[in-house]
Amino acid sequence: MADVPLQVISENAASERRITPSWTISQLKAKLETVTGIPPSSQRLSLQTSAGAERIPIDGADEDSIRLSSFPLSPYAELHVGDTRPPGVRPNYTDTSGVDKYVMPEEEYGKKSDSVLAWKKTQRLGRFDPNAPNHEQAKLEALEQEVRQRDIEVGKRCRVGGEDTRRGVVRYVGEVQEIPGGKGAWVGVQLDEPVGKNDGSLAGRRYWGEASALKHGVFVRPDRVEVGDFPPMDDLEDMEEI
Repeated sequence: MADVPLQVISENAASERRITPSWTISQLKAKLETVTGIPPSSQRLSLQTSAGAERIPIDGADEDSIRLSSFPLSPYAELHVGDTRPPGVRPNYTDTSGVDKYVMPEEEYGKKSDSVLAWKKTQRLGRFDPNAPNHEQAKLEALEQEVRQRDIEVGKRCRVGGEDTRRGVVRYVGEVQEIPGGKGAWVGVQLDEPVGKNDGSLAGRRYWGEASALKHGVFVRPDRVEVGDFPPMDDLEDMEEI
């Protein structure tokens, strides 16, 4: 009989394999160990011929003599390989925390001619762009201009991101050193509702208010802040009388 392509599926692997019907169950399990990492003695095999169909166990009293031709092998059916070992003794092939990783010294990496760093140097990108300082300064000035044009000042009412559910009061305008890579002007808003990201402090530094378990505070760039007549919303205002 010709080989039959099957989808071999286990906890850590899924791949298409060609199965020879003349193999015995024992021969199949030995070959599946290199695919799934499960020892033959711990394999529980079942065959699903179509989606939603009941799985057919592939086993027998004498697995050394029972051949796969005894089972309804069909092209691209799913061959499921279960692991009968307790979870605590199964190898975790997805956990790389204990794998030693090679980290190339920065000096050695800098000497390579086929690296991303070398390409950036050639293309004068990022910090290798001679105009980079000018670009950075232009970005900072644009943020300051945004603050002025939008008339953003501490104490003014506003809404964030154009959402009426995120109304509040401007409580801070300026640099926020605790935000990585976030140079330039930020706007700290104390929202009316606790739908923010913080309580007015970041990384132990307080920008306004007192410590609270409720998250009314949020820091955003000026272009997301709209100053205007945005009074606190009254949840009962539109409620019909009963």
